[in-house]
Amino acid sequence: MSICIRRRQALGMACATFLAQTAWAAEPAPAVAVVVGKTLRLVASGYRYKGPFKVNLIELYAQDRFASLDELARQDGPKRIAMTLQQEVSSNFLGKSLTRGIEDNVAKGDLAPLVPALVRMGELFNEYKSLASGSKVLIDFVPGTGTVITINGVQAGEPFREPTLFRAILSIWLGPVPVDFRLKDTLLGVR
Repeated sequence: MSICIRRRQALGMACATFLAQTAWAAEPAPAVAVVVGKTLRLVASGYRYKGPFKVNLIELYAQDRFASLDELARQDGPKRIAMTLQQEVSSNFLGKSLTRGIEDNVAKGDLAPLVPALVRMGELFNEYKSLASGSKVLIDFVPGTGTVITINGVQAGEPFREPTLFRAILSIWLGPVPVDFRLKDTLLGVR
């Protein structure tokens, strides 16, 4: 076998290995979550990648599967976004990234009423110096209460009462300009 053929085979195997390691779908997670006494199903999950590196695992819990951001946002009852960090990150950076993702996906006219909530959300994350790999951020929508953020098992501040904030946060991953198009496809069941 010629050296050229062996190199091509080695390169092919390396590419196949890389693609296998960068699948966007996530390993099995707990199939249910309980939010304010209501049992929700894990309806979608996947990894957010930056280059070949896993950034975080996103898990969406709701009562039913969905095919779009609007369909998920319209579902009655509580909902949960669970984000598990796959590497250490500055909490300031995380707060800014979430805010930027919302700004990229919410119409300017709809964004103005959310500015106070976005500032407060940034302040909540700034209370932490950094979040270690494995840290878990839960973002729950609780009807009649609002959006509740929990960081590593501790509720971060008071609930956010802005009625459109949870949908805006969902848009980071499911909006028209998601942080990761392949993750969006995975969460929507396209892949």
